[in-house]
Amino acid sequence: MNEIAPTTLNAKAGHASGWRGIVADWSSDQRAFKTVSWGKAMMWIFLLSDTFIFGTFLISYMTVRASTVVPWPNPSEVFALEIGGRQLPLLLIAIMTFVLISSSGTMAMAVNFGYRRERRKTAILMLATALLGVTFVSMQAFEWTKLIREGVRPWGNPWGADQFGSSFFMITGFHGTHVTIGVIFLAIIARKVWRGDFDHGRRGFFTSRKGRYEIVEITGLYWHFVDLVWVFIFALFYLW
Repeated sequence: MNEIAPTTLNAKAGHASGWRGIVADWSSDQRAFKTVSWGKAMMWIFLLSDTFIFGTFLISYMTVRASTVVPWPNPSEVFALEIGGRQLPLLLIAIMTFVLISSSGTMAMAVNFGYRRERRKTAILMLATALLGVTFVSMQAFEWTKLIREGVRPWGNPWGADQFGSSFFMITGFHGTHVTIGVIFLAIIARKVWRGDFDHGRRGFFTSRKGRYEIVEITGLYWHFVDLVWVFIFALFYLW
């Protein structure tokens, strides 16, 4: 009986070895992406496209700041809060960052309880995440109001380079819009989870299939992305 080489067996089984196997696995949707739902795949595609947009904004900001000949406003002074007659630099921004990062923790726990089918805990944690998001947006609105009263405009500001105002409103406004959309989406899904729509397969948006708690994870992907983007904004805009 002729002995068949291992590589031939692997080829017949549809599993190439070595680098060819890696390439084959990642280039074939029948292997690498067969079990991925359309909802999750589309969310990843959306997040990838959004990454390019945020990346363009941040690269544009860094280019403008590095090339301007006018002194750039000092973030420690511009974003300082006066409490008890003392200027506390970046205090509000630090609290905002803490709140948003904490919301990632509650969202991760919501996803965990969602896959355990513990709908009450899932809904409560999603609402807690939404509440933290509302807190973040409220503090951002306070920050905008404070700077507008101090004379910051998209075309100028009292402290230095005119591009500071346009960069600030564009970047933080675009991110704040994402957080607001995320809060609305969290509230909608939390309501559906609380009512048991995913347990009973009630007809409606995202709930037509029984037991599909995957939408909680998809919502979490969006929320974690928003949190991650803020880390880059915080580092490049407020600390640089």
